[in-house]
This record gives sequence, C-alpha cells and structure tokens, in this order.
Amino acid sequence: MNIRSPRRRTSRRSRARGVVAVLAALCLALAACSGGGGGGSTPSSATPSATGPSGSARAALVIRDFAFVPADPTVAPGGRVTVTNEDSVTHTVTAAGGDAFDTGDIAPGATATFTAPGERGSYPFICTIHPSMLGTLVVG
Repeated sequence: MNIRSPRRRTSRRSRARGVVAVLAALCLALAACSGGGGGGSTPSSATPSATGPSGSARAALVIRDFAFVPADPTVAPGGRVTVTNEDSVTHTVTAAGGDAFDTGDIAPGATATFTAPGERGSYPFICTIHPSMLGTLVVG
C-alpha cells in the first residue's frame, strides 16, 4: 500500500500575492524610517527628489559616488539647501565664480546646510576638492 501525504500546491497567483504583500510591507517600513515630517531631520539616504518648478523653501542635495544628486536642485530664493555627503571622502558645495554660497568641507557621512541666494537665477557650483564634480543650483 502506497500512502502519500497530501502536498499543498501553491498557485502562481497565491505566490504573487505573497510577494506583493512583502514588497508593500518593505515600502511601508522604508517610508517610516525616512525621517519625514520632523523639523531638523536629515535627508534619508534614499535618492532625493528635486523640488518643483517654482522652487521650494527647502532642497536636498546628496553627494554620492563623486556626483551631486540631483545635479540641478531647485529652491526658492533665500531657501535652505541641505547637503549630505554619502561618499567616503570630504567634499564641498561651492558657488563657481562667486561667493553666493560655500559649505566648506563636508566630511564623509556629515550634513551641511546653506542659504540659497535671494535672487532668482542659475548658480553653477563645484566641489573645490574634486573640480570635475559639477552642478547648478536653480533659484526660482
């Protein structure tokens, strides 16, 4: 006599629902850990988003892999720009060809904040330590 125990077969649809549930839970967990909603919070390590076309009172700029992300952040005149250095070396965010803004040295893992110029326009910036790193602050 050959007695087999019943095997539970999982359908593709059932597995897909499980995967979707896990992904949804991960998204919720990441959103809860992103530091949103509080004053004085530091930007998360997730990719920052550029502000809208009319500018916002705040903008986030991340330095990652020897690049500025986003390369062209937008901020309202006189708004605050928070820079987070996710690289393993020191960087700066310095207005090119003027003294509109300069963070000074930002150590690895550190954050710096500066005030955007009060006049609308485009302000190219560089890392003075690594001059091949370029970006443009759009004040508008």
